Amino acid sequence: QYQKSIQYILMTPREFQFGIYARDRWQVNKKLTVNLGLRWEYYPLMTRAGGKGIERLDAETNQVFMGGRGNVPVSNGMTTSKRLFAPRVGIAYRLNDKTVLRTGYGISYDPLPFSRPLRGFYPLTVNFNFVAPNELSTAGAIANGIPAVTGPDISTGVVNLPAVADMRTPYKGEIHRGYTQSWNFTLERNLPMNVVGTVAYVGTQSTNLLADLDINAATSIGSGTAGRPYYSRFNRAIATNLWDGYLSSNYHSLQTSLRKSFSKGLMLQGAYTYSKAINMTDEDGWASVTWNYLPAFYRNRAAAGYDRRHVFQMGWLYDLPFGKGRQMFQSGVVSHILGGWSVGGVMAAYTGTPFTVSAPSGTLNTPGISTQTADQINLDVTRTGGIGIGSTFYDTSAFRAPVVPSGTYRMGTMGRNSMRNPGRFNTDLSLSRTFKFTERVTTTFRAEAFNFTNTAQFTGFASSDVSNPAFLSVRSATGERQVRFGFRIGF
Repeated sequence: QYQKSIQYILMTPREFQFGIYARDRWQVNKKLTVNLGLRWEYYPLMTRAGGKGIERLDAETNQVFMGGRGNVPVSNGMTTSKRLFAPRVGIAYRLNDKTVLRTGYGISYDPLPFSRPLRGFYPLTVNFNFVAPNELSTAGAIANGIPAVTGPDISTGVVNLPAVADMRTPYKGEIHRGYTQSWNFTLERNLPMNVVGTVAYVGTQSTNLLADLDINAATSIGSGTAGRPYYSRFNRAIATNLWDGYLSSNYHSLQTSLRKSFSKGLMLQGAYTYSKAINMTDEDGWASVTWNYLPAFYRNRAAAGYDRRHVFQMGWLYDLPFGKGRQMFQSGVVSHILGGWSVGGVMAAYTGTPFTVSAPSGTLNTPGISTQTADQINLDVTRTGGIGIGSTFYDTSAFRAPVVPSGTYRMGTMGRNSMRNPGRFNTDLSLSRTFKFTERVTTTFRAEAFNFTNTAQFTGFASSDVSNPAFLSVRSATGERQVRFGFRIGF
């Protein structure tokens, strides 16, 4: 594959976003409070300087229409919704002096500026993308060089799309802007020792997430470039991306927390979350899916690449109970030695993010599927925990590259993000004391240890490709222990 591009027309996107929000808080009685809100948002269609609009491909004729040029209207057959109403409601009910129930629901629209993903494809940016006819050959020879890239005559506002020109285009009609529904139900309780605890269910559902859909993906497994629907019609051997909101994702979680305001020398702030995030791609706007192949499209829906099933964090600060004005050794030699010290720390522990076990794509030969996955041949995969060259973190015998007879093709049995990277554990500690010599002169000593336990923070695997010798081998880490001392004089 090789590419070459020119900036044929200056990018000058123009975009406005409008929002109006109204809210009322209603104290129904001493126990019940209700918050009601409504937001209206409007995102006019993006334009360009000089009264020009954006570009749109008619895939059936292979023609690109340029808004505001020739006889093409500025809107170019596209609209945006004026019905983006987002209600929000919150309810708090006090069961007694120590217990409160809270619940809420709201809709939020995706404010992504369209001038990011639609800032300029053909013919604003002319990028010629030459690809090989199949995975066993090349796109050309270096000795022949790369052909010159030229732009079209745009005077009529309608140009033909070259077979090798990259293209992203919105659909004709209304562009669907994504939105997220959020809801929660929380129990908050005052516990002994002035500790406030919460237990909550928090969930979200996102709809119409913006992403590409390659309508020129091959329609059958192993068909190669010839299987692309626009190859026989327009000799087009690369992707044709239609862009709109059509994906979804969701998130469900149990969230708990403990909070103790600073009193009697102690402060606590901690939380634990058990959750699962599921999506079809991790990015929004400038994104695509792994499997454009329609019969396998369902395989895109899997654990999100940023999903962490368990997350625990705790921060604390404690003034040691020694010295003047404290509970023990208020005077004497011990008071001078141990008095005035404070210790604190932050601990975090969380599971790893998912990853996809890949395999050589020679057993696939299906443009539109960007990743071939491995076969999982053991129902359970043993986590060996091995670190370094010659060791693997998982039992690699549980996987293999897809085995197919010569001249046939298929997808691996594993899906997207079906395995997990190593998790993390980290503890930071601090120790400090302030010495007061006079009313105006003080000194503070501070010692800090980052990653106090010197626990390795593994950065992932050297390779997730089942055919690579470094498959599932952990060969790098960060987060070595660091100790820092500080001394401050104030006057």
